[in-house]
Amino acid sequence: MEKISYKLDVFEGPLDLLLHLIEKNKLNIYDIQIAELLEQYMEHINLMQQQDLDIAGEFLAMASRLVQIKSAMLLPKYEDAEEMRKELSGQLIEYQKCKRVARMLADNISFDSFCRGPSKIKADMKYKRNHNASYLVGAYLTAAGRGKAKLPPPEDAFSGIVKRRIVSVSSKIISVMKKLWGGKTKRYNTIFNDSTDKSELVATFLAILELIKGKRVRIEGEGDKQELKLISGGGKHWKDKN
Repeated sequence: MEKISYKLDVFEGPLDLLLHLIEKNKLNIYDIQIAELLEQYMEHINLMQQQDLDIAGEFLAMASRLVQIKSAMLLPKYEDAEEMRKELSGQLIEYQKCKRVARMLADNISFDSFCRGPSKIKADMKYKRNHNASYLVGAYLTAAGRGKAKLPPPEDAFSGIVKRRIVSVSSKIISVMKKLWGGKTKRYNTIFNDSTDKSELVATFLAILELIKGKRVRIEGEGDKQELKLISGGGKHWKDKN
């Protein structure tokens, strides 16, 4: 975009200035490049300040709005920024139409003409604008999603946590000791054959670690031939309790 190098005009508001910049630089009003528009807008505001022109608060508010949209578009997920950009485009399109109609009326109306007052007619509240079906579906899903976000999560969302069976390590310690009692030797892998789910597998593994740490059992051999044996005297305390 070319640098601003023209005499400052008087604009009726920030939308008027933005529309002027869009038309001057031949930007797509339906797909505004916020970064480029913000740069031109801020340059114009600086020129207004240098020439000691009174800058209305609405011009500065629009500058803050453009900065907010640009900042939001830098985030990984910028759905909100896209909505804000579309909202600004819609306002500019409406303002553009109003200016076009105002120019048409200015050619036919002057202060020397007499106009009768408006007729009292019933307002037509029917929505007559046309939208693409995919746009309407997207708007509905967005609105529905925002509503669902405020609702508590469904019961099935907790099924993997609340309904999961809890298996105690102590019960698996007793189970392993029963399998080894009387000098029996068990293949390490076969200890897990009775486990029906992950909870039992984890509890059995922790039970074996606890028994090895307490010097009640030991593992001999390597690879698939590893065997689990009861250490002599290691099960005395367990026998006394059971």
